[in-house]
Amino acid sequence: MSVNEQVPIPDYDLDELLVVTAPEQLRALADPLRGTLLELLLERAATVNELARAVDRPKSSVAYHVNLLVNAGLLRVVRTRRVRAIEERYYGRVARTFYVGVLNRPEDKQVVAAINGLAEAAAESAAAHAADELRCTLVHARIPLEEVRTFWAEVQALARRFAQIPRAGDQVYGFVAGLYPTDAPTLPDIEPAGPDEPRR
Repeated sequence: MSVNEQVPIPDYDLDELLVVTAPEQLRALADPLRGTLLELLLERAATVNELARAVDRPKSSVAYHVNLLVNAGLLRVVRTRRVRAIEERYYGRVARTFYVGVLNRPEDKQVVAAINGLAEAAAESAAAHAADELRCTLVHARIPLEEVRTFWAEVQALARRFAQIPRAGDQVYGFVAGLYPTDAPTLPDIEPAGPDEPRR
């Protein structure tokens, strides 16, 4: 199969972005198992049975979580297949990226505050760190808010590209990015030089 003939990742149509603000959507995203199911469906559409095998959970438990995600508007049936007398449903995400929008209710803000991808990645990457297989970088920069927004859009584009790399090999890799305000020190602004002084 040539590069031009590769199956798109995932193998179904979906929107690029869904802005999430509804309480049931936020609660659905906050659950770690549902987050894992959503991640799996970035690769390809899958049945409840396939998802249950992937996460090593009972089919009935996974079916419950899939139905909750469907009811929250985060998953949908993307195709069906008849197997013997049973119709198998293949589920997919409604969007590649779920973006948490403006929240007004304090309880919604508490739910979102519990979702910390960097903390999850730190725990997940501990074994890779111990095995000297962790690739990471941490950089601080004093930049204006407009540049923060521009840079974050570029990072999101890179994350989407990472998620669409054709699947192969036996190892799953994680990619995490964060952009956040800190209390890191900054250098003082450069003082303007006088007419007879060299610029410092």
